[in-house]
Amino acid sequence: MSSMGPAGWEAMRSLRRADDLKGVKLSAGVKRRILRFARPYRRDIVFFIALVTLIAAIGVATPVLAGDIVNELTGANGTQRGVVTIAAIIAGLAAVEGLLNLAMRWYGAKLGEGIIFDLRRVVFDHVQSMPVAFFTRSQTGALVSRLNNDVMGAQRAFTSTLSGLVSNGIAVALIIGVMFFQSWQITLLSLVLVPVFLVPAKWVGRKLAALTKESFDLNAAMNTQMAERFNVGGAMLVKLFGRPETESTDFADKADRVRGIGITTAMYARTFIVALTLVAGLSQALAYGLGGALVFAGQLSAGTVVTLALLLTRLYGPLTALSNVRVDVMSALVSFQRVFEVLDLQPLIREKDDARDLPVGAASIAFRDVRFRYPTADEVSLASLEDLARPDRSDNGRQILDGVSFEVAPGELVALVGHSGGGKTTTATLVPRLYDVTEGAVEVGGVDVRDLKATSLAAHIGMVTQDAHLFHDTVRENLRYARPNASDDEIWEALDRAQIGDTVRRLESGLGTVVGERGYRFSGGEKQRLAIARVLLKAPPIVILDEATAHLDSESEAAVQRALDSALEGRTSLVIAHRLSTVRRADRIVVIEEGKVAESGTHDQLVDRGGLYAELYKTQFEGAGVL
Repeated sequence: MSSMGPAGWEAMRSLRRADDLKGVKLSAGVKRRILRFARPYRRDIVFFIALVTLIAAIGVATPVLAGDIVNELTGANGTQRGVVTIAAIIAGLAAVEGLLNLAMRWYGAKLGEGIIFDLRRVVFDHVQSMPVAFFTRSQTGALVSRLNNDVMGAQRAFTSTLSGLVSNGIAVALIIGVMFFQSWQITLLSLVLVPVFLVPAKWVGRKLAALTKESFDLNAAMNTQMAERFNVGGAMLVKLFGRPETESTDFADKADRVRGIGITTAMYARTFIVALTLVAGLSQALAYGLGGALVFAGQLSAGTVVTLALLLTRLYGPLTALSNVRVDVMSALVSFQRVFEVLDLQPLIREKDDARDLPVGAASIAFRDVRFRYPTADEVSLASLEDLARPDRSDNGRQILDGVSFEVAPGELVALVGHSGGGKTTTATLVPRLYDVTEGAVEVGGVDVRDLKATSLAAHIGMVTQDAHLFHDTVRENLRYARPNASDDEIWEALDRAQIGDTVRRLESGLGTVVGERGYRFSGGEKQRLAIARVLLKAPPIVILDEATAHLDSESEAAVQRALDSALEGRTSLVIAHRLSTVRRADRIVVIEEGKVAESGTHDQLVDRGGLYAELYKTQFEGAGVL
């Protein structure tokens, strides 16, 4: 009865997923889109189905031939040659079945891996094309799940689900057909026992579904706890507040429940398989009993009884799997739908078909009556990718910038200052087109950024943010992200100009030092200087510094400021800073307040004017004896 084992396990998994699919509705056109997506693989699919069909047919032919051997052995006209011939045919079919299984596995792997490659590449590229607003709302784990779990689920539609549906369907049809041809009485008696098995199987399936869902939820909670506690920031917080024991107890409680669920699930699963085996065994007993009576009555041969008994061992697994085929198909379709859901989300920021490159050396910036509001969740994200337990309604529809206009000439250094939340960072992010304006225009080199190619615009702009991000890679590769073909000498030059070269030289591995997750092996000031070195290595015509010196002490700030004075000479610079000491030497200062340009001028002009800038400057420095 071993041949029904795999089918039995598949049936159990289908029953386990049944409750998860209740109430799930597929969007229109999902099936047609899947067929279009599978079109490049249609030849492989045809070969795959043909191989599965042949393997199923051989699986039915073998028991029939075994019955013929019994008839040869027990019949009056049986011969040794006949037995040897049939045995040779069985051996040949076994060899052919083995080769066909290898071919089916190769085609299945080729088909599945090809589809998973296409899906992953398409989803990854599409997600990369989304605006920053998409990532500020979406959960990283949900995005990763679309690239892994859902894509894998879609892959199964063309491998296990397709092969299972075809092979089980053909096997059941052939088995029942052959059994009816051999003995309709035994066939009907055997099929009567099917409901006896399926009813308790459905009950087991519901229990398994509930336990599996609870287990998945607990595992997800443990994964979240580990992800948050095992990064540098989380680990430091746990230690600083003395909470290791609490964390350990909380984790152990979840793990203990998962252990209990695992034991219970294992017992339910084994009960399912035992029940399936028992029903098949009872059917065989009935087949032997009724078949034996029919043999003595002269209505059947002994070989026919053996054939029927062997066919029964192959019937119940596929039959049970087919009874739950809707669950398998729906699971695959839902996975495809979740993938299509991401692909159907159109990015707000798109490159025009006739987008053009920036002229070489173009470096001016102009804001033309710019108005801006952050996009709502419906415009940039999916509910399934957000944490609906804590919906973020911040800035939804609120006007952030209201008629901002100013220009930055080539080579000019302009500083943006003002109270927190006034719109300074938002203004800066519009230049590299991380967001698009709601009204008005942002121009670089006299061209609206919406008319430019994304690669050309990115090549002309370098930006250092307040929270400098470093990949978990070496210092060398983090800097080469700005210029992949940069030599080590050029990297060292950039590091020296950013006043971080000596620090890196003191490291045992130098440029080969791994910076750690998010650069945590370096201090905040060192990370900022590495980020500045990365921009210096890129050497763009336009540089934007958003609180780039915020994490530096006074000595480091002065050193980096000297490096920036030299490095930014001749380049257009837009600098944002709360610490006004860093912008005093700017060619011009633009004060942004409540989304509007409150005033503009040089440091001395604005101080003499006695407006908002003078108030900010006085607040920061009169207590320090600077005034």
